[in-house]
Amino acid sequence: MFQEVSQTRLPEFLKSRRIGSAGGAGHHRTCRLDTASPQAVIHVVGTTLKTNLSRSAPPNSKFFSVKCTPCVQCSISPPPQETSHLSPIPLNGNSVLLISMSRASEHENDSKLSVRYYGEKTEVLGRAMLHLTAVEISLDVDADRDGVVENNNPNKGSWTWGPKGHGAILLVNCDSERTYMKEQDSELGRISKLSDLKDMSLMVLRTRGPAKLPEGYKLTMHISQGDAESMRVFRSKSLNMTNAITNFVYSSPLKDYPLVLHSEVLSQEVPYLGDKAEMKFYVEGLRFPDKDFDGLLRINLRAPGDAHFHRHSGVRVAPWIMTPNTLEPVEVFVCSTSDNYQFLKGMMKLVKSSGYKLKICHEYLNRGDRWMQDELEFGYIDSPHHRFPVVLDSPRDGHLQDFPYNELLGPDFGYVTRMARRKDVSSLDSFGNLEVSPPVTVDGRNYPLGRIIIGVAFPTATKGRNMTKVVQDFLWAQMVQEPIALYSDWLTVGHIDEFLTFVPAPDRKRFRLLLASPDAGYKLFRGLQSDGHGQAKLFDGLKDEETRTVDDILSDLSFQAENNYVQSCIDWNRDVLKRELGLEDEDIIDLPILFKLDEERTVSRAVAYYPDMVNMIVLGKNLGIPKPFGPKVNGRCVLEAEMCSLMGGLGLTCTFIDDFASYHKLLGEVHCGSNVRREAFDFKWWNLEM
Repeated sequence: MFQEVSQTRLPEFLKSRRIGSAGGAGHHRTCRLDTASPQAVIHVVGTTLKTNLSRSAPPNSKFFSVKCTPCVQCSISPPPQETSHLSPIPLNGNSVLLISMSRASEHENDSKLSVRYYGEKTEVLGRAMLHLTAVEISLDVDADRDGVVENNNPNKGSWTWGPKGHGAILLVNCDSERTYMKEQDSELGRISKLSDLKDMSLMVLRTRGPAKLPEGYKLTMHISQGDAESMRVFRSKSLNMTNAITNFVYSSPLKDYPLVLHSEVLSQEVPYLGDKAEMKFYVEGLRFPDKDFDGLLRINLRAPGDAHFHRHSGVRVAPWIMTPNTLEPVEVFVCSTSDNYQFLKGMMKLVKSSGYKLKICHEYLNRGDRWMQDELEFGYIDSPHHRFPVVLDSPRDGHLQDFPYNELLGPDFGYVTRMARRKDVSSLDSFGNLEVSPPVTVDGRNYPLGRIIIGVAFPTATKGRNMTKVVQDFLWAQMVQEPIALYSDWLTVGHIDEFLTFVPAPDRKRFRLLLASPDAGYKLFRGLQSDGHGQAKLFDGLKDEETRTVDDILSDLSFQAENNYVQSCIDWNRDVLKRELGLEDEDIIDLPILFKLDEERTVSRAVAYYPDMVNMIVLGKNLGIPKPFGPKVNGRCVLEAEMCSLMGGLGLTCTFIDDFASYHKLLGEVHCGSNVRREAFDFKWWNLEM
């Protein structure tokens, strides 16, 4: 049944159907009228059809009128001057008819629109007819980040940060469902196991309309060449599954998940299912944000018969996130070597008493490489639907180089690395030189995931060692833990864990920054001397180690000058950390640690004189600290006593581990020889205010 569009109702109608309003949303597709024959048109609900009335008008046409069936809405632009009710409308060269439909058709060509053209005396000169078929098409993702793919979220096409932000999240599929002859799932061109689907983001194509489309109309999904390097799209052929991610037992065979979009196929037709139907797709991330990739991707759907209209969904690849010492440990990793029994014995006792898991990498795997901290850094990736740990493998590549891939990569345990030219890799690329602070607020800006900290050459130096650029680029590109660069090249090994660490605290910022301090060491030793303990010996009882008294140390002016230089380097970093982490002096604890310059090398750099107590492992409220073998008073090491006093005030317990022969003499300590995988943050990275 036709209804006539009158002049009297046009202005009121235009108020709600104005160009660019929610109904038309700015998507105008041109269609043509023809007085010689009816035209059949597919209309996508939510868009607007546009036709020039003058172009199809017979010669000498002066007026026109429009009639349409109830499901069709139309308006005229520019709005005509109102005259009498239902009278023909004057035709001018700019007259445009805007057509839309509010719901999907039940049958093909079940809606109609008719335009009549009139001459000077309102005689009928011609009639043009449109047969309209409306379809609803929605390409949906989890745009509100609640773990559910909602229907036609208006914000799904873009991505914004914050608790009120929107846009879907994509995980890099960097784990391996295989445990034998493993490959990362992102390296495969197929779904290896149905469990792999949970590592991908669900996308749903929802359609509503007649059972079939007229011949020649089709749906096409496509991605750009650039985006194809960072994602792939699989399709589920099954239409009966309500939730393929969690309901694996009813899933179809693996062949029912074909790969539809990838680097070699950027565009592919997808079936139109008709009636009211859903088709599930699974989107897989292939790479993390980096210098040349901001993490933002888009998947497009071209509507039937419409070269200009696209449905699209915006997604962002989840960043790799580091975990600070203040988060709960999950498991501890150490190496077993032929000479580290004492160290291993102390670590086993500490980890067991702390209630955590200990994983030992035996010598047939580590091949004598004991520096577990330097080879890898634990982190994780997170989305509303799934989260799993991801190990970052250092370009250092000692004899532990195969451990992260061969022993850690597996189901729900991902792997990522950054390769560098061998000549560009230095000691600063070991991950004792990579730490992250607890959450901080700096000048009103919140860093709820903390800030990454790395060591580099002094900013004004023309020469020196630096962390490899590819690793630094990767860390900066993650965005959620904005890095801080410190000066660490003054150290022989060059790692920031030689002079700083973080421990949990019950007050202030909920943590303390611990800094190595030669000044604190000299203050402690001068106090011993003034109390009559100048003959107390360092290294007493250590085999093949020359003892040295407190008096000897305090009288060695050259040694003091070396430590004054070291203190100046640490003080420079202290100022940077106070500024970049928003710290006050009350948030920092100075630990009594002395250094010496290594004169045997080409460039004179510093190493810890006795075991470097700041280089510790933090397991909740239990600290595993290198045993310093300091001077004793009344049978107790004064360095140990000072550490217990400083840490005891924070409710922390100190356990001293003998690493002297097997680590300290090799220029490392407890932290260098261990690693800790920790729980993820409760805070969700996508809620950051950027």
